Parts: sequence; structure tokens; C-alpha cells
Amino acid sequence: MSGTYLGMPAFPVAAREAVGNTTLRGNLRHATHTIRAKRAKAVTEVSDWAELREAGKQIKDHTLRHLDHYLEQLEESVTAAGGIVHWAADAAEANEIVTQLVKMTGEREVVKVKSMATQEIGLNEALEAEGIHAYETDLAELIVQLGKDRPSHILVPAIHRNRGEIRDIFAREMSEWGRPAPEGLTDTPAELAEAARLHLREKFLRAKVGISGANFMVAETGTLVVVESEGNGRMCLTLPETLISVVGIEKIVPTWQDLEVFLQTLPRSSTAERMNPYTSTWTGTTDQDGPGTFHLVLLDNGRTDTLADEVGRQALRCIRCSACLNVCPVYERAGGHAYGSVYPGPIGAILSPQLRGTGSEIDASLPYASSLCGACYEVCPVAIDIPEVLVHLRERVVQGGEVTREGNKVVLRPAKGHAAERAAMRAARWAFTHPGALRTGQRAASRSRRFHPRTLPGPGRAWSATRELPPVPAEPFRDWWQRTHGGKDGDR
Repeated sequence: MSGTYLGMPAFPVAAREAVGNTTLRGNLRHATHTIRAKRAKAVTEVSDWAELREAGKQIKDHTLRHLDHYLEQLEESVTAAGGIVHWAADAAEANEIVTQLVKMTGEREVVKVKSMATQEIGLNEALEAEGIHAYETDLAELIVQLGKDRPSHILVPAIHRNRGEIRDIFAREMSEWGRPAPEGLTDTPAELAEAARLHLREKFLRAKVGISGANFMVAETGTLVVVESEGNGRMCLTLPETLISVVGIEKIVPTWQDLEVFLQTLPRSSTAERMNPYTSTWTGTTDQDGPGTFHLVLLDNGRTDTLADEVGRQALRCIRCSACLNVCPVYERAGGHAYGSVYPGPIGAILSPQLRGTGSEIDASLPYASSLCGACYEVCPVAIDIPEVLVHLRERVVQGGEVTREGNKVVLRPAKGHAAERAAMRAARWAFTHPGALRTGQRAASRSRRFHPRTLPGPGRAWSATRELPPVPAEPFRDWWQRTHGGKDGDR
């Protein structure tokens, strides 16, 4: 994924540092509690919310089961409408395609709609390396870009910043990117929004190339859909002469009618609105309005491998609403940067290790970045059982293996590391299958209990550093059972 996240430490290390930042924790607590309360109220307005949730799940599961069919149908529909479809197997190929398409226009700057897919592949960095400036136009993404920062939330990328910090960033950085911030800028929301509006307007009017993602793609018509709240998306999708959309292959829905479900559940789950202020749809090109050239880059980048996992594939249902982040007690305290991915929070903890594999330290740690409280599953509008997938991925990390593709075959490759944990699990398995050895070990532990340490040595120190070791009983259960119930077989 994005190069801005490369080299970040594992989640426990990054989270420990984030938890010590009281300003960050205060910003996160205020924002997530506000959003979750508004979402809860918006959802109660819909009498058939449970049915909508189940419908969204079924539509997504059906589409994923027949993804090959709908991808081919989408390509035919987009092409028939005047668009050009490109296929990208990974981030490098997607970046190369987009870079060459921009170069063909002769332009050296582009305006961008907020897009998780382009952040995932590190498109801005790839364009910058070729001398092409990519300007983020979403307010929160603009804050992140000007602050030389990283997004920390799916819906509100600058959720970790307060108004004072944003004012300082605008005053300090805007002049380096274009129109400077007004003199005497304060931290009132209206003034900050006006400063961003003035700064971006000249870019909208000048840019000849726009880059976007999409919330949904309709296979039967070739229509792409972007929902947003500020109007910047509408400007990027209509004013430029060339539009390039980079979209994950899982964003397909079969029919226009299927949008009915998601255009009810997505805004309520994300911004707590009945509908998004701006819902933009476009189908190919027309001679009268909008861009004259449209390119669609369909991105795989690990999605096909994720689809091969019968448990983990449900992560591909995600519609990027961020509801799971706003209720997660771990995210609220650690923040998005600790996840080392453009996809933070509970969904990131199951999506990133599948898209990137569990070979790195950060990705092997993400399935453990959860208390398994289940709040994320309760609010998910497409019923992704995130705790189930987290446990599944933990098993993959410990037992060894990540799903990889070798030619036309999907194979399970043994994971690196975690040798001590695997050895402990194998020892436990042997002991539980040998009752005599287990009984002897239990009696020895009870009789030597006064010599037991209060903390575990070696790798076990990480566990006992935050927990009290349970005391060993004075008598094993087997011996107690035999003494109180009689009989010669204490194992019965």
C-alpha cells in the first residue's frame, strides 16, 4: 500500500506511543463519540434497518461469488458508453497506468476526489516522482496533505487534528501549494472552510485532469457513483477534460436497483445523514457535458487472494462507511496511524493483512489490535463479522501461513516468526492428549506454587506485563474430584 506507511512499527509499539498523546486521545474521543451518537439516531429512523443490512450483505456476497461475470459485464458496459477500461494486478501496475495516462495529456497537475484506493497504492507519491502534482480537494484530505501527514480515519482523515492545529497548518503551508490563507485566519469552522474554498477554487478552474475512486460501480450500465458532502467531488468529476477513476474490483453491484439499499445504509452509517448532499453518477462520456475522456482502472492488489479465503472474503463487502472505527474502543485510544495502513480501525485490522499478507511485523500484529468486543459487527451495515475474521487471521499468523497466488494456484505459505507461540501450542496439544503427563504436571505445579514467579520470563513477559498471573490452586481439580467423590479413576 501507500509508501507513506512503509517502515512503521508493529501495532503494539505504535499504539503505546499514541496512547500517551493526551491531545490525540482527546481529539479522537470527542470526534468518535459525536459521530457514533448521530449515527445511532439516524439508524433508528429506519424501521427496516435490519432488513436493509441483510439485503446489503446478500447483494455483496452474491456479487463476490460471481465477480468474474460482473467484471466482464462492467467492462462491456463502460466501453459501450465511451469509456476505456484498464486492468491493474497490483499497485505498481495501477500507478504506471495512471502516470502514463496523465503524461499523455501533457498536463503536470491533477485534482483528486477523496479516494481510498489511490491512497492504498500510493498514487500521489508515484505521480510526484514523475513531476506531476496531485492536489487533494476533500477538506480533510487537504489538511492531511498540507500538514505532510497521513490519513487516520476512513471518513474523516484529519480526525486526529483539532481546529487550532488546522489553522496553523493552513497559515503555514497554503502559500507553498497555491493561494495563501487569508490574513488573520482564526480557528472558526466557517473561516477555515472559506480558506480551503478559496485555495481550491483556482485549482478546480485550472485543472485539465481529474482523478477519483468510486463508492460503487453498476455492472449493467457501466455507471460509477461517488457520494460526498462538500461538492469538491462534483467539481473534480465534471470540470476536467480527462477523468481517471481507480476502483477496487470489489466495488461492483449488479444492477442500478441494488444502489437503493446502499444509498440508504452508507450515509446513515458514515455521516449520520439520510442521504449524502452530493451523489454523483456518470456513465462513460458525452459530447455535451463533463470530461471528454474517461478511463477506469480496475484494481486487484490482493483482492483476488482475499476472495479465495472463505472466512476472510467477507471483508470485501466493506462499503467504507467507518462505523466500525467510531465504536471501537481500541481505535478511540490508539488512533488510525497505529495501524500502519490507509485502512485503520477494525476493518483495517482484517483487510490490510489480507491485501498485503501477514509476512511483515505490522501486518502480523493487526489481527491482535482488538478486544473482540463485537461492537464493530453490531454497527456494520453489511454485517461483516469482524471478530470472526480477526480470530481466523490470528490462527493464520500463529499456525503459519498466508494465502498467496502462484500462477493459477492459491496456496498457503508458512508464516515467519511466532516460533515460541507455535511451540507452546504444540506442547499444550501433546499434554492434553497424554492424561498421565498432564496429571503429573498439575501436581508438580501445585506443590511448587510458592516458588512461582509473578511475571513470565522470555516472550511471556509481554503477556504478564499487563496482567496478573492467576494463582495455581493448592490442589489439582483431578485430585479434588477423586478426594471428594471417591473412586480410583481421577481422570473420569
